[in-house]
Amino acid sequence: MLMEKLTQLKTLVADMDQALIAYSGGIDSTLVAKVAYDMLGDRALAITAVSPSLLPEDLEDACVQAAEIGIAHELVQTHEIDNPNYTANPANRCYFCKSELHDTLKPLALERGYPYVVDGVNADDLSDYRPGIQAAKERGARSPLAEVGISKVEVREMAKHLGLACWDKPAQPCLSSRFPYGEEITIAKLQRVGRAEAMLRRMGLRTFRVRSEGDTARIELPAEQLKEFVLTTDLPTLVERFQSVGFLYVTLDLEGFRSGKLNQVLQFATAEK
Repeated sequence: MLMEKLTQLKTLVADMDQALIAYSGGIDSTLVAKVAYDMLGDRALAITAVSPSLLPEDLEDACVQAAEIGIAHELVQTHEIDNPNYTANPANRCYFCKSELHDTLKPLALERGYPYVVDGVNADDLSDYRPGIQAAKERGARSPLAEVGISKVEVREMAKHLGLACWDKPAQPCLSSRFPYGEEITIAKLQRVGRAEAMLRRMGLRTFRVRSEGDTARIELPAEQLKEFVLTTDLPTLVERFQSVGFLYVTLDLEGFRSGKLNQVLQFATAEK
């Protein structure tokens, strides 16, 4: 079944003839970029949007991975941070982010002669609350992984099969996802979270989040790692380092890491109606 879906993905991309890939450097868009390059060669172009919500480390990873694939790769600046609808951080914040992205990529694609802009949305994303998907659809973007019905697990299996070194790379959504809905997003806050997460990454942690709520940093780790983290980490020094980048308080989420956790407030609000 996996190889059948991979063949379908290759056929779908090949039929596009030319494609511009919205390439974040995450495993999903990296798989799309790899397949696009394999099927289209120099008729595929990967574009990475650079903004304050993208970690410098993730930008570096994206550049390295594109070079390893061999695909043409360019950077563009996006300016979602200038949109008050975005910085107000409503529940549909991602809609305004993806609107900015695709309002930037679509004219570029048309100017360069690419009939398609494609992204890395997979089949699992369709079952989550992802308002950005609607923004992309409204602007004519296509999602080959979702169209073929490829799940996140299958993305990783395909990436491993194709020899992508990043096949097991943890998901890394944009830094704006670290803030509870309704809390204003600023460049300073994004940088504060980015620096805090960089500290944890240098400690050797791979799967985690630093959630920012006001002046409090809430560290999320996989539940099975919580005990070891508390026992082996120099907690006073860690708190001091987090405070050095602007947080006043540092907490540990006892429930453990769960992707999309901040969306649970939307589920609670729906249940109360």
